Amino acid sequence: MSEEPGGAAYRIEDLAHRSGATVRTIRAYQDRGLLPRPERRGRANVYANAHLARLRQIADLLDRGYTLASIKELLEAWDAGRGLGGVLGLVAEVDGPWTDEEAARISRAELDERFGGRHDDAAVADAVELGVLEPVVGDEDSFLVPSPQELSAAAELHKAGVPLSAISSHLRELRGQVEHIASRFLDFTTEHVFARYLGEHPPSDAEAAEAASLVRRLRPLAQQTVDAELARAMRMFATRHLRQHLAKEEPPEHRKEMRVVELPVRTMHAVEGLVGAEHVAEFITAATERELHARSLDRLTANHSNHSIIDEAP
Repeated sequence: MSEEPGGAAYRIEDLAHRSGATVRTIRAYQDRGLLPRPERRGRANVYANAHLARLRQIADLLDRGYTLASIKELLEAWDAGRGLGGVLGLVAEVDGPWTDEEAARISRAELDERFGGRHDDAAVADAVELGVLEPVVGDEDSFLVPSPQELSAAAELHKAGVPLSAISSHLRELRGQVEHIASRFLDFTTEHVFARYLGEHPPSDAEAAEAASLVRRLRPLAQQTVDAELARAMRMFATRHLRQHLAKEEPPEHRKEMRVVELPVRTMHAVEGLVGAEHVAEFITAATERELHARSLDRLTANHSNHSIIDEAP
């Protein structure tokens, strides 16, 4: 095919080969209005570099999760001079990493060593299915680890005695719950923050840039919130769990009955100021027990004194 002024000229088969799209797909894009019609030269249809660039734009937007209908709107905005830079910048911000953690590579031998030296193909298959491990193309003895922290947590649990099958089951359950939290957080921020950028038409470059800035600012909030709430919940449930187990193991004759005693507010404030609100109950218990012990000692001493007086009597 000869060169056209200002760039290359392609037959549809050549365009398909260069773009990676099929001839049928190119024609479908033309019918949908996503791709401009080719130039007619005699009996041949001629495509230019602009067609190739457009096909690559469409492929990129499809990879980012856009539908053909939304791509058509974006491309129409581009053709009208509004640009795609801001929108693609927003997409890149959302598609970017949501953690500072970097992926690592591990050999099969290293993996086996970290999990007790046992060669467990079923456990590895589970890890690959869950995405904890990713096979390396061309190297059957290596894996990519998207989250080294997650793999380290699994190794520590296994070292503590948790079976690998139980770890996999727990991760599946946990993943479903975390995905629900992520979905709710996204709904929440969309409703209260991003709704104004998600109208019927693509946002302008300025709006898209503003939305991308908000994504950068709000990105860590989900993890920070979950971290804080998880720490609170773990402390609450772990303490409760431990108390329940200790209560079960304590002999019945040693268990103490609990009674509620009302104390003056002034007294409570004074104790809180002395030992802190979290130690009030412990302080009052200790003070009460000390008073009881003192009175017991006084009683024993008084009895001993009485006996001494009787013994000394004529």
